[in-house]
Order: sequence, then C-alpha cells, then structure tokens
Amino acid sequence: MREELRSLPGDLSDLVGRHLVAAERALEEDDPDKAHEHTKVARRFAARIGVVREAAGIVAYRAGHFSEALSDLRAARRMTGSDAYLPVMADCERGMGRPERAIDLVRSPEAERLDRAGRIELTIVESGARRDLGQQDAAVITLQRLPELRDPQPKPWSARLAFAYADALADAGHQEAATDWFARAMAFDEDGETDAAERYAELTGAVIEDVEEDFEEDLDSEDDFDDAGAADAGKLAEEEEEDDEALAEADDLLEPEAAEQPAEPVEPAAPVEPKDAVAAETAEVAAETAEPEAGEPADGGEEEKPAEAGTPGITPAFIEPDFGDVLEVETDESAQDRPKKNDE
Repeated sequence: MREELRSLPGDLSDLVGRHLVAAERALEEDDPDKAHEHTKVARRFAARIGVVREAAGIVAYRAGHFSEALSDLRAARRMTGSDAYLPVMADCERGMGRPERAIDLVRSPEAERLDRAGRIELTIVESGARRDLGQQDAAVITLQRLPELRDPQPKPWSARLAFAYADALADAGHQEAATDWFARAMAFDEDGETDAAERYAELTGAVIEDVEEDFEEDLDSEDDFDDAGAADAGKLAEEEEEDDEALAEADDLLEPEAAEQPAEPVEPAAPVEPKDAVAAETAEVAAETAEPEAGEPADGGEEEKPAEAGTPGITPAFIEPDFGDVLEVETDESAQDRPKKNDE
C-alpha cells in the first residue's frame, strides 16, 4: 500500500494513509459507518490508486452501501487486474436485489482463476442467490458439492461454510439437521464471525452464555474499580495537601495581625455599695450565712461537698461544638473587636 501511495505528493500521501489506517481501526471496533467516512475522504484525494478504491469498496460493502461498493470494486479490479474481489461483487449484486447477476459472476471465466478460499466464498454467495430466487433445495445441494463441508479440521472458511449450510437447511425446512450444523458452526466460530450461537439458541431454546466475555467484563470492572479507588485516593491526598497549605497560609496571615493588635485588659467592675445601713447589714448577714467557717457544717447539719474543680456551670445543651482553627480565629477576631465595642 505504501508503494502505491508514493505516487502522491508527500503531504497528500500522509493524509490518505492516515485515513486508511483510521478506517481499518474503525472496522476493528465494529464501526463500519465511521470507517466509511474515512475511506470517502481517501477516495476523494486518491481515486486513481487501486488500493484506495479497494479499501473504499470493502468498507462500503461492510457498511451496506452495495451500489457504491460494487462501483469501487469494479474500478479496483480494472486498476489492479485482480479477481479476488469477485465474491464480494457477487454478494453486492444480491444486496441490490439482483441474484441472477450474482449467479452470472459465479459462472464467469474469471471465477475459475480464484484460489480455493475464493471459490468457497463464491459458492456460499451462489447458495444465497439460489435462496433469493426461491430455490431452497438447490441452495442446499450447491453447498453439498463442496468436499470442505465434511472436513472436521478447522479452516479459515469452516465457520462461514457450516453456517451457510445450516442456514440453507433451515430455509428448506430441515430444522433438526440445521440445528446440528449450527452447533458445528458455533464450534468452529471462535472469533464470533457468524451468528451461529444465536441461531442455535432460537432453534433449541437454550441460553448460550459467553463465559469468556463475562470474565473479561469482570476483569474490566475490577480494573475500573481499582483505577477509581486510586484516583479518589490521589484526589483526596491532593485536597488534603491543598487544605494544609491553605491553613498554613492563613496562620501566617493571622499571626502578624495578632501581634500588632494585642487585646487590651478589661478593668474589673467596681463593687456596688449599699445605699443605707439597713441594706449593708442585710448584705453582711447574708454573706455570713452563705459562707460558714471552715470545718463547720451547714444549718441542715450535713457538710456540703465542695464543687469539683474544672466542672463547667452549663448544661451539655449549651456546649459549643469544636470547630478547630475556625473557632480559634473567631476568638482572636472577637478579642480584637471587644475593646472597640467598649469604646463605643
């Protein structure tokens, strides 16, 4: 492919090559429509290059654009002189509703020049064309003529051939034989090239579980979980580091302010003197009654227990929550604002 693209200017060759590679990648991802968009761009800039027209025809066939695929494959056949595209061209004729033309391509002299794999593919297309014409028994007999149908050894065409034969049997009304051949096609089809498993399940009512796919999904979910956990841990560590830096910066900003503006001491309030002698005598009697001498019991005859040190005089309902550095900052600010309020 690179040798054929060398006939293009340097920049154009790179552009066409990138689109062809992108089309191949899209086909691997089972996205023929996206691949078709890439090949259309490549064909627009390099329509006279055989490998480009071949790629455009194959991708258009995969995307279901049979008329466009047939045109591109005919052009590629003229440019390259290869008959390898003949089975795909015949199948395009079937896709366009022209099974007679598909059979004409099968009987053409060019079909005799195909290798064994190409002949088998062309026979599969012929069987489908017979079915399109309503010749169900002829479709079955067409495939029975191939000796490769009875080969127990897996070959590149084994899955497609067994599936086509099972499909022809089912269309001809031989359901039991079709079930057996769908099972055989399913055994050959390790890469999921055909729908043998689905057709077998339809005929038997069995549920086919793809253990390998479930195992891969479990591995992917575990990997996603591990990646998510690592990402969350990393994000949490970054957030904690940012919080620590922010707190350190806040402490640096608050320390100079606290040093520049120290809190002024609050003068104790002067004691209230009684207005007359009666009030003074009453206050003196009350003080003597409330504070008995050391070692003497109270009037009730029982000695009162002294209050434990450090016990707050408020109930738990009024205990303020601990907000850490926020509460300390608010306390410093309130201490700075208090003298201002007293001055007012």
